[in-house]
Amino acid sequence: MAFSSDPLDELVVPTGTEAEEHDLVTGGDVLVGGRSTVEFGVRGRNVLAGEGAEFGGSIEAEGDCRLDMWCEVADNVLVGEDAYLGERVHVGGELKVAGDLDIGDDVDIEEGFEANGWIVIRNPMPTIIFLFMYLKHLLLIGEEDAAQQLISEVVDDDAEPETEPLVIPRNATVSDDAWRVSTPARIGDDCRLHGNVRAETISVGTDGNVFGSLRARGDISVGEGTRIHGDVTTRDGAVALGPDVRVLGDVSCSDLELNPGAEVDGSIRASGEITMRTTERDLE
Repeated sequence: MAFSSDPLDELVVPTGTEAEEHDLVTGGDVLVGGRSTVEFGVRGRNVLAGEGAEFGGSIEAEGDCRLDMWCEVADNVLVGEDAYLGERVHVGGELKVAGDLDIGDDVDIEEGFEANGWIVIRNPMPTIIFLFMYLKHLLLIGEEDAAQQLISEVVDDDAEPETEPLVIPRNATVSDDAWRVSTPARIGDDCRLHGNVRAETISVGTDGNVFGSLRARGDISVGEGTRIHGDVTTRDGAVALGPDVRVLGDVSCSDLELNPGAEVDGSIRASGEITMRTTERDLE
């Protein structure tokens, strides 16, 4: 893992993610950047949220749950393993933890909490801050190899996760109406999402359904067999629609690429080139 990489510099919706009536459901981890607003509840393996993140529903974590200071959760927090709640976290429902609970000062849990393991009430230094300070010290004294080894041990570079995490960048807004981020957005295969997607660039995988429009400053690509129930609009970029994609709205872009079977139900406005790909049979 390179020191310059930022795991929160892109909206990532992993393959198979579904936006159900009240929850975002994924098979992997959920990482939410600080000051983000998620108007859904979330269900995943491990759930980690940065400072000041807000959730409009419940949190259900099969593994650990870590909520940094000033986080707001409108409903229950259910944790299958250990939980850490930072200073001044507010939980509108109850907190149930199957493992250990580490809880900071002035945490407000409206309907009480229970934990099967150890309960520690304090205001500890968040793990990420301690790790950063230790890494900074190693780098200052010139121990770059030791710093890299520490990073490798923490993130376990050799162990590939079974499922890519759901990543929501800092200062993002995710709701049934819109997904708004100031970063690129990457949506995996077989996803079912509700809401308009607004991002720097957008990539959508295959066989998905987006019940909303796509709008980006840069390029937009949509994978084979996906349906977009809205418009596809880019300010300065190109749009590429894969085979058998259907857009139930208008397309507006600079350059447009249409692959075999791609359909646009509305109007097409392209200021540049329109390329229509053909199959081998068409070429014969």
